[in-house]
Amino acid sequence: MVLDPQRWLELRRYRGLYESGAISVSEIAKETGLNRRTVRKYLSSQAPVAPPRRAASGHPRKRVVDEVAPLIDAMLRTEIMIKGAVIHERLVQEYGFTGNYQRVKLYLQEARPRIAGELGIACDELAGLHRRFEVIPGAQAQVDWGDEGKILAHVGIPKVYSFHMVLSYSRDPFCCFTTSQDLASFFDCHRQAFAHFGGVPMSIVYDRTKTVVRRHVAPGEAVPLHPEAVAFAGHYDFDIDVLAAYRPTGKGRIERQVDIVRDHVLAGRAFASIEELDSAFMAWVPLRRARTHRTHGEVIGLRAVRDHMALRPLPETPYVVAQRHLRPVGKDCLVAFAGNLYSLPTRKVRPRQLIEVRATKSQVMLHATLTDDDGSTLLAAHPRAVGKGVRVIDEKHWDGLPDGKNRRVTTGYIVPRPRHEAPLGEEARPLQALLTRAAAASIQVGRRPLSVYDELTGTRPFTTAPTKKESS
Repeated sequence: MVLDPQRWLELRRYRGLYESGAISVSEIAKETGLNRRTVRKYLSSQAPVAPPRRAASGHPRKRVVDEVAPLIDAMLRTEIMIKGAVIHERLVQEYGFTGNYQRVKLYLQEARPRIAGELGIACDELAGLHRRFEVIPGAQAQVDWGDEGKILAHVGIPKVYSFHMVLSYSRDPFCCFTTSQDLASFFDCHRQAFAHFGGVPMSIVYDRTKTVVRRHVAPGEAVPLHPEAVAFAGHYDFDIDVLAAYRPTGKGRIERQVDIVRDHVLAGRAFASIEELDSAFMAWVPLRRARTHRTHGEVIGLRAVRDHMALRPLPETPYVVAQRHLRPVGKDCLVAFAGNLYSLPTRKVRPRQLIEVRATKSQVMLHATLTDDDGSTLLAAHPRAVGKGVRVIDEKHWDGLPDGKNRRVTTGYIVPRPRHEAPLGEEARPLQALLTRAAAASIQVGRRPLSVYDELTGTRPFTTAPTKKESS
């Protein structure tokens, strides 16, 4: 195959990067649109080094993109970070451009820095550009969530999430599935990942998730970390690395890993439980480790051996992360948490008293805010309820409270006696008779015409018209 001179020039741009190991054959093939065998042939030492053919005039042949270069420069002067796909789309729709997107992309690599220099924009102000980096074995892992939606809705599980951790040096993956993204579940997945890898990396990269970051702050300010995340990292001896906002390229390894698991583990399959999802991933891991990674060019499993050997050892005792919340005690000696109710011992609490709820993935512990005579704060411990609207009650907690066994109850319907038939007791006093509604209803009240009151007071009725003598 004889390579077109224009593409031959494009390949020459990548030769230095290829020889230094900064870019792979697959990435060059993807950028240029050529076959990997062709790229490898022309970048090898046996590749021809003759200059490209020239036109009859002796000048290099004109590129297709040169016809629209002024238009591209004008778009860049208007918006320096406009995407190449957008530029190509507008050139095709508005100006009838026939070249492909790759030509526009290669031109932008030269034109964007040049236009930025004309506009006085520094190179570090070009958002969206990033530097590729590699790490030493055991130095870093990256973590992210994946939303798998209603994959188990047919068995009554409305939402499923996938937790991912990947070792940055080898790209060795870990994934497990859960029904919650709360604090306890998040760090429980960490413990499973550490057990899977056989150690702990020196640092873990996160985005600004609420289980790691206490609150969001302005750019340049110190990020306040969640206290439980700090305690967990201190126990397992790793550093927390929080990315800047809107910088997904800082953890591109894990972003890619989420899509890989969906394509190779979940796509086209049906599952009936969380355990089946976890088993499917573990069955796929040997296949993944047997592949050669296109970026570092080594077998993932072989590189993972060096990664695992450099990990820090696991501590003897695991750290169990608990959610901590203050909740008031109800008059029924129940505490509400996460849509469920949990009982408390009656003799140790009072209504409206604030207690601390410490919830793990499988247990809910209720603690007093002050210690008792024995120096303990634990009031009760319950298994964590599944779902919402569940009452978890220990009957011993309600010892001493009325149980309602001595109440007069009936299963029939009693016809109430009409009030006007209620008899007035003979011994009832007059004031008591007036206060009793049933007795007051039986008192007979006399009725008189209003003229009687006029005669008694010496006044005339308001309806009587005055005579002439009276008016004079």
